[in-house]
Amino acid sequence: MAKIRRIGRRFPDYGWSWPTGSLDQLLKAALLPDEGAARLCAAGWLNENDIDHVSFREHRLLAAISDRFGRKLAGNAAYPRLVGLQKMLWTKSRMAMREAEPALKAMVDAGCTVMLIKGASRIALDAAAQRGRVAHDIDMLVRPGDMQPAFDVLRDRGWQIASGVSPQYLRARLGSLRSMNFFKGNYGDIDLHQLAYDGSQQNTEDDLAIWRRAVAAQFSDVSVVVPSPADRIALAIAHGGLDAHTHSDWLVDCTVAIEGGTVDWTIFLDVIARRSLAVAAAVALSYLALEIGIAVPEVVLAKVVDMADRPGAARLSSVLQAKPRTDFGALTWLSRGFAKQLRLQRKKGRLKQTEPDIVWRGKSVTKATGGPAAFVLSQILDEPQGEASEMMLDLIVRIVVPPVRRRIEMEINAGDRHVARLRSMAIRRSGGERMLSFRGKVKLERTGRALVLEARPSRQFRVWDNEQAVATYGALPFQLVSAKFSPTG
Repeated sequence: MAKIRRIGRRFPDYGWSWPTGSLDQLLKAALLPDEGAARLCAAGWLNENDIDHVSFREHRLLAAISDRFGRKLAGNAAYPRLVGLQKMLWTKSRMAMREAEPALKAMVDAGCTVMLIKGASRIALDAAAQRGRVAHDIDMLVRPGDMQPAFDVLRDRGWQIASGVSPQYLRARLGSLRSMNFFKGNYGDIDLHQLAYDGSQQNTEDDLAIWRRAVAAQFSDVSVVVPSPADRIALAIAHGGLDAHTHSDWLVDCTVAIEGGTVDWTIFLDVIARRSLAVAAAVALSYLALEIGIAVPEVVLAKVVDMADRPGAARLSSVLQAKPRTDFGALTWLSRGFAKQLRLQRKKGRLKQTEPDIVWRGKSVTKATGGPAAFVLSQILDEPQGEASEMMLDLIVRIVVPPVRRRIEMEINAGDRHVARLRSMAIRRSGGERMLSFRGKVKLERTGRALVLEARPSRQFRVWDNEQAVATYGALPFQLVSAKFSPTG
């Protein structure tokens, strides 16, 4: 039987990236097999910390701890606040689920097979997990061929795209997007994925195999599938293990899957090898096995560490990215930032964009002719007469820019068809009136669907109640000074 080598606490060994301090204390309270020792960790943390002054990362783990111990922590002065926190998080999770359920059912009714991942998969397998597993956003994975009908369900039901682009723009480019975020109402939050892993972890063969290994489940009354236990662990590590513990309950998800006793470790080892996740897996599983006492098979841990030990810059990069951000010093911040940028670069270019971006860049003009017009957020453009299928379009618009540095975003669309994005930058923070000209080629389909120029936000918010956010990201009303079509020749 393979023996695990000693794991050190110094960089670049995997113990250097283990959680420490109060985060380690919270994780032990949630995960230690010895309930008495775990409760002492919980009580110690509650005595030394103020629930109201910690981050959402800690709140997620506190929900798991409250669910584990319940009234056994009633003697602690923080117990009423802990119970209140758990109820609040549970309520928000339940409301997010309630908003998502009709859309999920509509996707299934439209013929999509939906796989729930991350926290939603745990809840689909065990509804009682809602008490301890925060799931304010619902992560859904569909096959690439189901991306368009799933997108149409969300669009038609009033879900807003979190980025500022229009549905017309996005629908034409679904094949090039790994995931999109949508929100609706006060709590609805859906992440729609067509690939389970990011571009730096790509493996085409395993993208298909994850569906063959999927397990049937129920999300409320909707039939869905969830990843196999081996895939749930691998996905938790892929999404959480290289994110500096922005959320740490992914380690709880790993533990739940391991303790379920049905993990096919051969599949797990194959997935992390294909997905280049060995270092992140070595950090996570060595912490769970050696520091917490979770029953990770020794032979599996030894093989994971052996895979991770292969020399190279990728190993050092992954060790840096796995370290909790609360442990960062100045040098670690710089080193990790550099390592993350390298990973983000590897994520690019993995999916081919089916429709090229058509972007018209704005140019400042000082004088323009044209009558006064109202400031609007959208304006129909009168198409020229004739038979030409393509023409050049010259636009001049007047915009009053707030005194912030920001992007100016506009689009031309025709019904469901995206025509072009119009973009400019307000670099100076002086603000004030700007006159911009845009020029580009337009296809005229002559179908009766008018060309519409519309202002777009550079990102969306659930509620636009912050003046600074509106000034920095909101759609800017414009005056259409002139719109002139001319032959392309």
